[in-house]
Amino acid sequence: MIIRYFAWVRERVGTDEETIELPETVQTVADLIGHLKTLDANHAAAFAEEDAIRVAVDQLHVETDAKIGSAREIAFFPPMTGG
Repeated sequence: MIIRYFAWVRERVGTDEETIELPETVQTVADLIGHLKTLDANHAAAFAEEDAIRVAVDQLHVETDAKIGSAREIAFFPPMTGG
């Protein structure tokens, strides 16, 4: 699965995208966040404030309880403001 990171999430993780194999236990976005936090200190720092991160599954904004299913891409980014 392709995981994409934007803005300060990308800066903390240290890359804009990565392809990872998900364990079978990862079923929801919340599960994925929990898994990513275990990868290394950079991922743990990026997801330390889970409430400050938004997510899109296959380019559709979702909540963390959303099922991942057969998604091809998940993106993490901070809240956006308009102007």
